[in-house]
Amino acid sequence: MIGVVAASKHGSTSEIADTVADELRQAGLEVDRRAAEEVTSLDGFDAVVLGSPVYGGRWLEGARRLLSEQSAALAARPVWLFSVGPVGDPPKPDAPERGELRDAAAAIRAREHRVFTGRLDRSLLSRTERLMVRAVRAPDGDFRDWEEIRTWTRSIADTLDVEGGPPPSGG
Repeated sequence: MIGVVAASKHGSTSEIADTVADELRQAGLEVDRRAAEEVTSLDGFDAVVLGSPVYGGRWLEGARRLLSEQSAALAARPVWLFSVGPVGDPPKPDAPERGELRDAAAAIRAREHRVFTGRLDRSLLSRTERLMVRAVRAPDGDFRDWEEIRTWTRSIADTLDVEGGPPPSGG
């Protein structure tokens, strides 16, 4: 069972996680799609794809909590990480990964960390969030590259297939 787990604040990252889950299912893999806030154990997951949007250079609390509290369980199985955040062309902000996430990815031996451009709809944002996106001059719009997301997901499915599928539950 592949766990596709994501934190999401305004729905954009959740939509990406849904696409990842659908693509893995199309590749013949069994998938359990969950919100990061709902996951308290990785039992039953043979591999994990974990994602979060980036706000102020950090993942959302639910995803950070999962990385921290489940680090040993994550390190015991194949894990792919994705972040969603920069928007526009060129993407703004241009450096969505901080040392905290790099260190966590290294600690769990994540196979890959991919950064996807996101969607910005100011009407969904709080006043503080609107001030932040104005400060970095981030444009409104949906900048997600669905083909890039699907291609990345197919590479995960191919990796699991080449390795003979995910290891038995429990790592």
